[in-house]
Amino acid sequence: MTSFEDVATTFWDLGETDLTQPPLTGEMVTAAEADLGVRLPAALIRLLRQRNGGIVADAWDACPAAPNSWAADHVPFDHLHGIAPPGRELSMALQDTGYLVREWGLPSPVVLLSGDGHTWVALDYRDCGPDGDPPVVYLDADLGQELRVAPGFRTFVESLTPSARFPDD
Repeated sequence: MTSFEDVATTFWDLGETDLTQPPLTGEMVTAAEADLGVRLPAALIRLLRQRNGGIVADAWDACPAAPNSWAADHVPFDHLHGIAPPGRELSMALQDTGYLVREWGLPSPVVLLSGDGHTWVALDYRDCGPDGDPPVVYLDADLGQELRVAPGFRTFVESLTPSARFPDD
């Protein structure tokens, strides 16, 4: 496992992407937490202060996991949603969680970090409550599958590894 500090320094792919929101401010964090009804993990806020959403570097684009609908040994994590400013135009952001949870029939309360509609990586606040330290889960909306992949966001980031290290299934 790599330390959070080491992952954080090279976490983001620096290429252009429409997933990147304007630079994060304290007001944006406060508004997002109020909208989502939860306290976001400090480690997540730290990464979003470096770059407010976007593509994850190839060195950190997968998380080892138990067998699931994606693969026998990992789940994908190729992007991370940012926090959008109030009045934003169309783009994917953490604040879209409420709509997406209803649209895809996902459990709640969660905060969707990454996903494509059919599968998601999310913070799961169901057991820890809105002020707790949520575990990270993999959700498959089509199959109704849930898999806990890390006990918290910081541990999740420390477990990230290149998807290239996993053999093709």
